[in-house]
Amino acid sequence: MSHKELAPDGPGAKEDPSAEARSAKVDKSPAKIAGMFDAIAGRYDLLNTVLSAGLDRYWRRRAIATLKLTGRERLLDVCTGTADVALGAARRATGAARVVGVDFSGAMLCHGLEKVTQARLSERVQLIRGDAMDLPVASASVDAVTIAFGIRNVQQPGVACQELFRVLRPSGRLAILEFGLPVVPAVRPLYLWYFNHVLPRIGRAVSRNTSAYTYLPESVGTFQFGDEFARILTDAGFSHVKSRPLAFGIVYLYTGQKS
Repeated sequence: MSHKELAPDGPGAKEDPSAEARSAKVDKSPAKIAGMFDAIAGRYDLLNTVLSAGLDRYWRRRAIATLKLTGRERLLDVCTGTADVALGAARRATGAARVVGVDFSGAMLCHGLEKVTQARLSERVQLIRGDAMDLPVASASVDAVTIAFGIRNVQQPGVACQELFRVLRPSGRLAILEFGLPVVPAVRPLYLWYFNHVLPRIGRAVSRNTSAYTYLPESVGTFQFGDEFARILTDAGFSHVKSRPLAFGIVYLYTGQKS
């Protein structure tokens, strides 16, 4: 898809080789990831709520709040899934004037479109199929960009971050949510036991998919979180980059700006 499909028309450091090496053992090819999410799309929202004890909604609200929307912005939500962030950004009292959600899972987008229609936000929220490493969006055409729990699934996160930088207008803001590992020593062993043994079983039972919730702990285990991912954002060109651990570091909120 062309970069000029959405609006009239970046810097780029290459992906850190260590990131590629650490992710090599986990297959993150676009076809595999898209197929996996297609298979669990129907139960994805339920699983998010169950596995996070409802905290996923709070995390998304907090990420959107950091963008300081005024009601005039154009927001791009990458790896939008079933459009929770896209809808959340549009529903706020001072929400984005227009939201575009991009994902390469057709089934996830179909479920997201149903939610957009039910919310009567079709005029403000548009969902399109696309790849985070080659966004179908013009350079310097959006005021804010978001990703919630999707950047670790991208084959080359550094390339995706360069794309986020490219599509942002000067002074545009970034908010990314992604899993990490607890920073509190006493919490980490208990969380890892839950994450590696309990969570996959619940995920498989509810989604009826064997591979998706085996992949989840594998993908988190190979993802560069915290300061390492903040460095990737800085290398992509972002300034004022901050990495905030939430829920003891189970999740990280990354923010930044295009200077």
